[in-house]
Amino acid sequence: MIILDSLTEFQRLYRSGKKWQRCMEAINNLENIRPGVFHSVGDSLVYRLASGSEKPRSEFEGHRRYFDVHYYLEGTEEIEFATKSALHSLVPYDDETDRELFSGQGETVKVNKGSVIIFENHEACRFRPEKDVSKVILKVTVEESYFVNK
Repeated sequence: MIILDSLTEFQRLYRSGKKWQRCMEAINNLENIRPGVFHSVGDSLVYRLASGSEKPRSEFEGHRRYFDVHYYLEGTEEIEFATKSALHSLVPYDDETDRELFSGQGETVKVNKGSVIIFENHEACRFRPEKDVSKVILKVTVEESYFVNK
């Protein structure tokens, strides 16, 4: 997991490459994001607005085809994360949902308004949002700028 303190730091470190430019395009579209609706930029990124009203999971969740970028607009959230190899598999990987679930314990961090978090695919995480948290969740393909046809 990569924790960045601000969007400015994210832009400075990840300014080149189509996937990072598309992340910024999505973030710059904040005023047009409707809660509960997925939006997309091209074929390599989907994003949505999330709030603390979402029910937290008891399982760790991991991905393989997409990695998540979370940009915190308001509030704070506690994130517990661990490498997948240190956890116990509960639900095997499903290619259709790009999700696998785990149990176990990990390291906990607390993130605040303005933070940008990049979740790497060798890890799994679970969230404990506070009621006032608001964030944009971006799901970015691990492929360069396209999906490989199956």
